[in-house]
Amino acid sequence: MQPTNFKLLAPAEYLVKRKVLDELRLDEVAKRKTWSNKPPLGEQVKESLRCSVPKLKHTVLRWVPVFGWLPQYNFRENAIGDLISGCSVGIMHLPQGMAYALLASLPPVFGLYTSLYPVLVYFIFGTSRHISIGTFAVISIMIGSVTERLAPDSNFVVNGTNGTGSVNTAARDEYRVQIACSLTLLTGIFQILLGVVRFGFVVTYLSEPLVRGYTTGSACHVCISQLKYLFGIRPARFTGPLSLIYTLVDICRLLPETVVPELVVSILALFVLIVVKEINACYRQKLFLPIPIELFVVGPLLCCILSSTVDTYNISVVGEIPSGVKAPQVPDASLFSKTIGDAFAVAIVGYAINISLGKTFALKHGYKVDSNQELVALGLSNTVGSLFQCYSVTSSLSRSLVQESTGGKTQLAGVISSVIVLITVLKLGPLFENLPKAVLSTIVLVNLKGMFKQFMDVPMLWKSNKADLLVWLVTFISTILLNLDLGLAVSIGFAMLTVIFRTQLPSYSILGNIPGTDLYLDTDTYMEAKEIPGIKIFRSSTTIYYTNAEMYLEALQEKTGIEIGKLLTEKKKRDEKLKRKQEKEKKKAKNEAKKQNSVALYLSEKPRESPDEGQANWAYQHDMADSESDTGCDDGDDSITRESQHGVEEKRRTCGLTTHSIILDISTTSFVDTVAVKTLKNIFRDFGEIDLDIYLAGCQACVVAQLEAASFFSETIPKSKLFVSVHDAVLQILHQPGHPDLVLVS
Repeated sequence: MQPTNFKLLAPAEYLVKRKVLDELRLDEVAKRKTWSNKPPLGEQVKESLRCSVPKLKHTVLRWVPVFGWLPQYNFRENAIGDLISGCSVGIMHLPQGMAYALLASLPPVFGLYTSLYPVLVYFIFGTSRHISIGTFAVISIMIGSVTERLAPDSNFVVNGTNGTGSVNTAARDEYRVQIACSLTLLTGIFQILLGVVRFGFVVTYLSEPLVRGYTTGSACHVCISQLKYLFGIRPARFTGPLSLIYTLVDICRLLPETVVPELVVSILALFVLIVVKEINACYRQKLFLPIPIELFVVGPLLCCILSSTVDTYNISVVGEIPSGVKAPQVPDASLFSKTIGDAFAVAIVGYAINISLGKTFALKHGYKVDSNQELVALGLSNTVGSLFQCYSVTSSLSRSLVQESTGGKTQLAGVISSVIVLITVLKLGPLFENLPKAVLSTIVLVNLKGMFKQFMDVPMLWKSNKADLLVWLVTFISTILLNLDLGLAVSIGFAMLTVIFRTQLPSYSILGNIPGTDLYLDTDTYMEAKEIPGIKIFRSSTTIYYTNAEMYLEALQEKTGIEIGKLLTEKKKRDEKLKRKQEKEKKKAKNEAKKQNSVALYLSEKPRESPDEGQANWAYQHDMADSESDTGCDDGDDSITRESQHGVEEKRRTCGLTTHSIILDISTTSFVDTVAVKTLKNIFRDFGEIDLDIYLAGCQACVVAQLEAASFFSETIPKSKLFVSVHDAVLQILHQPGHPDLVLVS
């Protein structure tokens, strides 16, 4: 299109002058490419196998991102912020690591290990600058459900039978650590494999309502699991569906056995944590860094003060925390078969939480997070961590917010936080041995505040999107009733069903023209959208493919008011009637011809008349016979021709059908399959049999290519039936002979 064909009339008006474009003219005007920009497959394989220094450098930087940003690290701008942020997050790692280890049914020291090694691995391979890798409540409870299922207390009872006697906690905890490490290693392997095959897009199938509903349901599991520490009771362990309900009922039954000192400690710790966290929230703009109240609550000084109290009132405490780190060891691979399903669930959930947080901060601060590399980084963090007796990790919302709000700029803040955890593991661990487990439980509960706030999604989704609300509610309820593993499977299945239902139940509309414009809008939605006489413009809101192709045809007939089956049946009856009439006329003409031949034969055999009787003029007789015969046949043919030419128009007038053209707006179609192609062919064929012209409009280039590959275009369906826009198709129809020349654009 020449620039002179585009004219600005006013700041909010424009005038375009061009020819009507169908697909053939578009190819000429736009000069459609007939070649592929991609090299042949053989060349692509050769190029992928070639090795060069730039290519090697690019590969290394892609798989090991730290080599890309660390040499360019700006100490003047980032060092202070990373130092303060790292110290703040490191302080949070200590209480959260020990508290979340209880959720995983592991000794607290393993929560500290989990806050150390995986963070260092993510520093090397991760691409997000602000998320804090480590322990997380949802992942911890998923690990705990597996460790308690495979290593229940009943398997380690000594000096008793039928549930009596003491539990060998040392042997139980050792086996649970093996289970957690094996599960973590398998989780890491899954994540690495998915990342290597560039399968990071899998998380897109976990919609935000699904993730938020799942984490809210998981928060309820976490909350119920910590009540036993708050009240100092020992409820029975339940597994399978409805286990959360059974556990809650058992806790209510055991409330009369509450250990009052533990309850008092829990209430005091909750009060202090809630008050100080609210102060941090209210004065976050004025405080240089948040008050590390969690560290004060679990601090060594408090532990020393409570040391005599816990012995007097028999309060459950953390217990022995060994100093130093342990040598790496390979997890037990024989446990893989028992944990493979749980490992895949942990891998998907952990990655979904990690990438959602990472992309949130990346969007806020203007950098890019590689979803596939994040999958590899998280997988390596879990794989390497499992060798050092860590359990599965992901990013924590609370720690990530602190890392970002206190000035953290790069992943170096994670290294600084790991140093603080390492110092604690090496020297300060024994100081936390007298810490009541009830205090750690209160830390877990207070940090669930953000997840419980997600209940506010319900009224918001009720107003904005009922389908997403249904996904949220089904996910939450299934997670509560069916536990975390089955709940996730049911949630994903239901979310996929909603996608299928949305494509199978699209909205269909008839479009009308807005007078004075080239806009075509839904006539049911816009009062000024007026249908063009004789033309029906039909549009579907979604792609046409095998699941909704039949409904598309049904909706087309319903919206246009044209019952193609009924009209075809009537046309068939009319054709049969016409055929019988033609046969009758032919038979009549044949009988007349025979009659004339008989008369002629009779006259030829009659003796010659006498002169006084007169003489017949045979030439005249012959001409008259031929003339009568020809006249009869011509009359029959004329009537037949008139019937064939005007039969459809008479039928339309009888049925009130005035439509002569239908435009199918398929601009919303992103692909076509064989069923869609067959459906469109049938539409052209069937509507063409009742003399209705069908046109396509707004077809994308990729869809045109698919139609060409499927041999859609032919002599009966030429490319001239396909137009760039609805307006082009309308103008082409109106300029055909016999159609009114309406002015649509002023």
